[in-house]
Amino acid sequence: MRFDLPDTPPDSEALRAELRAFLSEAGRNWSPGTRARSWMGFNRGFSRQVGERGWIGMTWPKKYGGHERSSLERIVVLEEMLAVGAPVGAHWIGDRQSGPLILRLGTEEQRLRILPGIARGELAFCIGLSEPDAGSDLAALRTKAERDSNGWVLNGRKIWTTFAHKSDYMIALVRTSPAPEGGSRHAGLSQFLVDLTLPGITIRPIRDLAGEDSFNEVTFDDVKLRPDDLLGQEGAGWAQATSELGFERSGPDRYLSSFPALSTGIDALNAAPQPGAEVTIGRMVARLATLRGMSLSVGGMLERGESPQVEAALVKDAGNLFEQALPEHLRNLLDPGDASPELREMLGVLAQLAPTFSLRGGTREILRGIIARDLGLR
Repeated sequence: MRFDLPDTPPDSEALRAELRAFLSEAGRNWSPGTRARSWMGFNRGFSRQVGERGWIGMTWPKKYGGHERSSLERIVVLEEMLAVGAPVGAHWIGDRQSGPLILRLGTEEQRLRILPGIARGELAFCIGLSEPDAGSDLAALRTKAERDSNGWVLNGRKIWTTFAHKSDYMIALVRTSPAPEGGSRHAGLSQFLVDLTLPGITIRPIRDLAGEDSFNEVTFDDVKLRPDDLLGQEGAGWAQATSELGFERSGPDRYLSSFPALSTGIDALNAAPQPGAEVTIGRMVARLATLRGMSLSVGGMLERGESPQVEAALVKDAGNLFEQALPEHLRNLLDPGDASPELREMLGVLAQLAPTFSLRGGTREILRGIIARDLGLR
């Protein structure tokens, strides 16, 4: 594995200045809890504002509503959004992975129909992978799409589907033909672009121990899909879905989820210094800088059309360790009386959310298995 650091876009500082001015105004009334939720905050109005400024679908062709800018310019936007805890959830999945997948594998009709809406911040997407009886063994999924005279009929269930109850579309991985006897279970899987307003779809939010209801169970009962709702090649769904995970696992959202608390905590420590705090903060910032370099490197690989699945898995695993540990480090450094109400609220939210960081986008065990296989250790 190599992590070659790409050159920073020449106008990135001007772009950062523009973003910071916009976010300062847009975020005046965001609560500490909103900022702590970061990309798990869902705000369609904010996403439309971001789309109006050309910061969604940045790398896509203008023909499809994009702006033909570089992947590294897009990373600048992501970093600035995450650094202040902007509620980007309404456009995050569509911009990060569903849109790029449609751009790469969709039909011309699908691109023209869907991509401009994502770029405007108007269409929200969710990911249909996990199932109740499959867990991390995704190839054991049982949701099926069967052909009929008018297209396809979809039956089954998806679970842990983030924002399904607020989304417009799901890209679902389902079985379209049986796996060959004695062959790979990954054969016979396909992806579909599913309009979540179709009859036969039931979406049930699942309230978790933190009181959040972003997860959902989605049930499909004889849902009628058109022939052109198939995304990409029939039977190639496994390869398509795993390549999509390179976009999901390598971005700044995999190590910056706790960052608003870090910047707020440093302000508190400047006001009330604690012995040894500079050592702990220095180590955290050094880890952050290393993770950022790795993520930028993967971004460069994706821009060159490579498929850095293993490098992306490593960024996510190491990034999750960092962002989960960060709130606890801050608690150990600060006397409760020295923490502002804003920081206390952030740390309270993160105490409940941090365990999920190593679950979403692939569990730590699955990621380490991918890395170990590439290194020849299994």
